[in-house]
Amino acid sequence: MSKTVKELFSGIQCTIIGNENEEVSGVAFNSRDVKPGDIFFCIVGLKADGHTYAQDAIDRGAKVLVCERSLSTADTSDVTLVMVGDSRRAMARIASRYYDTPSEHFKLVGITGTNGKTTTTYLVEHIAQMASMKTAVVGTVGIRIGDETLKSSHTTPESVDLQKLFCKMDKECCDVVAIEVSSHALDLDRVWASRFAVTAFTNLTQDHLDYHKTFESYFEAKARLFSPDYPAKRVICIDDKWGKELLRRCSGQGDDVITTGFTTAAQIHPINVEYLSDRTRMLVEVRGAQYQFDYPLVGKFNVSNIMTALGIGIQLGIPADVVVSALNDAPQIPGRLQRVPSKADCGFSVYVDYAHTPDALEKALGAVKAITTGRTIVVFGCGGDRDTTKRPIMGSVALGADYAIVTSDNPRTEDPAAIVDDILAGMTGHEDRYEVHVDRREGIAAAIAVAKPGDSILIAGKGHEDYQLVGDQVLSFDDVKVAEEELNRAFC
Repeated sequence: MSKTVKELFSGIQCTIIGNENEEVSGVAFNSRDVKPGDIFFCIVGLKADGHTYAQDAIDRGAKVLVCERSLSTADTSDVTLVMVGDSRRAMARIASRYYDTPSEHFKLVGITGTNGKTTTTYLVEHIAQMASMKTAVVGTVGIRIGDETLKSSHTTPESVDLQKLFCKMDKECCDVVAIEVSSHALDLDRVWASRFAVTAFTNLTQDHLDYHKTFESYFEAKARLFSPDYPAKRVICIDDKWGKELLRRCSGQGDDVITTGFTTAAQIHPINVEYLSDRTRMLVEVRGAQYQFDYPLVGKFNVSNIMTALGIGIQLGIPADVVVSALNDAPQIPGRLQRVPSKADCGFSVYVDYAHTPDALEKALGAVKAITTGRTIVVFGCGGDRDTTKRPIMGSVALGADYAIVTSDNPRTEDPAAIVDDILAGMTGHEDRYEVHVDRREGIAAAIAVAKPGDSILIAGKGHEDYQLVGDQVLSFDDVKVAEEELNRAFC
């Protein structure tokens, strides 16, 4: 596959210095990935400036360089330079063109919000499959194209990697692609030049303020997916003020919007919900019609996710009765209130959930408490090199359980004990209701040791992750497997 510079940049405001007929045989933004004949984008990143790696890219065979400023430190005599105002947006658009605008060839669903993105993408995938469509998913847990599973280092891949994936999905004849769209991805234009059929909003709670600095900036990053830059049909949960503001904006734009929420003002809302130990039974109103069904997921927050997925299915053109029928057999979501198996009957339940924000932890605890006859015990920590302001809030929220085990999450380059101290600042005065085990395995084992028949343990924060980031090491650690091992050690 190759295209000329002229073909790639047609209609894009830029200045081409050199041979506009130069053929491009690949797209790269990391100089280490450059192959002979590639076009290299000098991206200004969070930690590095791609302009400083121009010479390395040239040495590795790049024939075209896209930059925002002159490259005085590189020998550009034998390459074509393309000067642009925004190299990130240019990269996303060029990557899309290089791979023949693949997102125009299937129905792309973009889901954003603080919590619920992963579960909703899984539900959309399941609904589409039950409607005889071929699907793909991109998100936190990884990438799936039909039955093929790939790993991903980001919730939303960089634009070059994303368009390459879209191209593969197009070649695999996918009908529907569901993608988690993070606030970072929107701020960094990773999904720029992608054509969405539907965009959906779940909720907004505190997270990523180390990056966005303010709640308002965090919201505005999410809101970009609902701006005229990304025209699409919309599904918006209006249970918080942020969803209501998105609805106001989208209505002003004349967008096709389906609203969801627990309020009767929402077009999709529950009339009655019964929470069972292994599933949920719900009577829901959908634009005036009523549907009774139950599904094998638990918790109030999953009611929200189910309604969002229902709205997306309808916006995709799938009849409501087909969507509801599919939801009766919804899949278990990895690391989302996932029940841990045990060889022995210990009399209590253990759940693993990805909840790593105050709101998500509160909701996960509420879901577990609603199906528990005894005590609720929570094992949790906070990630290092991330928003420090949420740590004492997480500690305070954890007191919603009957007993808490404070431990490590992914400490990264921070001292795990110092992170724990930050958490404990939110638990002052309740020293009899928690204990500290900095080692995560020891923390899980401690929870199992104090649990009694009828109790439930919630292991929160890492969910589907099968690793722990400690310093510069990536250690093997899977909460589900570790919990299963500790249960078998204690009771078998």
